[in-house]
Amino acid sequence: MADDEPRTGELDTDPGADEKPDEPEVAEEPESAEEPETGETSVKQFRRFATAVCVVGMLVQLLLTAYYLGMGHKAAPHDLPVGLVAGTDQRESITAMLEENGAFEVADYASADLLTTAIKRREVYGGVDVTGDEPVLYVAGAAGTSAASLLRTTYNNVMQQQKAKQVTTMAQAGDSVGITVAQALIATPRVTDVVPLPADDVNGVSLGFLTQALSLGGTIASMGLGRLIPRTRRSWRRGVAHLATLVLYAVGSAAVVLWSMSWFGVGEGADRVEMLWIFSLISLAVTGSTAGAVALVGPAGALVGAFYFTIGTVISGASILPEFLPTFGRELGEHLPTGAGVQAVRDNLYFPDAPIGGHLTVLVLYAAIGCLIVLITNILPNRTDRTSEVDLGL
Repeated sequence: MADDEPRTGELDTDPGADEKPDEPEVAEEPESAEEPETGETSVKQFRRFATAVCVVGMLVQLLLTAYYLGMGHKAAPHDLPVGLVAGTDQRESITAMLEENGAFEVADYASADLLTTAIKRREVYGGVDVTGDEPVLYVAGAAGTSAASLLRTTYNNVMQQQKAKQVTTMAQAGDSVGITVAQALIATPRVTDVVPLPADDVNGVSLGFLTQALSLGGTIASMGLGRLIPRTRRSWRRGVAHLATLVLYAVGSAAVVLWSMSWFGVGEGADRVEMLWIFSLISLAVTGSTAGAVALVGPAGALVGAFYFTIGTVISGASILPEFLPTFGRELGEHLPTGAGVQAVRDNLYFPDAPIGGHLTVLVLYAAIGCLIVLITNILPNRTDRTSEVDLGL
């Protein structure tokens, strides 16, 4: 039994020996020491991200500020088309005076009736008839208040200069000025507004507001569809459903715009059916082209809609006439859905005799190309062949 006791002791010490391998649990301390490093890493990442966001935000602000000021801080006319009714002896001198600084581009007309017809067709923004006893200025307020104001100012300045010359000539000749002559010299020059703005749109800014609403709404709708449509399996049916959704939205947004216009009396005399089709085409041009970009490059394609809203509305011709923009802004604006849409709406509202085929062609191209891209990308096979996340019964 004495021999067994040491063995019993040995057995008693064995558990202690077995527990020794568990002691390295103390080695977990370095893991707790790593936690501060993880926190420091998170803080550093946050600082880098915050810095990047601030830098990008300031850069975007700088670019937009430079763009907006570059387009409109000193808007000046460039070859603004105007008409002139004058005799052979007057035409050359008046044309040279108006075209001296490149502000105006003068077109000759044989009579005042032909001039007013050209104004109604938006071939010119206005003009002057100097063939009668008293010159008459013709303007179109609905074509743009800035153009009408410029024509009035230029006309008044020229008339004052001519009257001053007459008074000087008479004074040098020692002639007395009669009552009739004096009244003629101080009389306000005659100005006829051939196509005035309606009383409910005295500043002519309604078109710009409508265009901004269509652009922003179309961008949001395209982004939403870009998130929803990819959740269903690709097929021609999904493409047709996507196109049908775009068309329905375009008509719905156009109806909303027309309804809101009626609250403020804008466009009361216009053909509602024609306006509905034009607004629908504008909306489809914006949403279709944006949706096409989203279908090609993913969510980043929504920047196309943002481009229409932030860049396109400024050079659309709604607030700043195309002839008052730099050449780059004028050319780009006329070939964007916003610019073509503004001109088509303005002509339909105020200048029914003006041709709008060119503007509609631009809108149709944007809508057709965008919708075609959407249809093709939906028909193409799904590489991942994933199960639909949203069952639309397609």
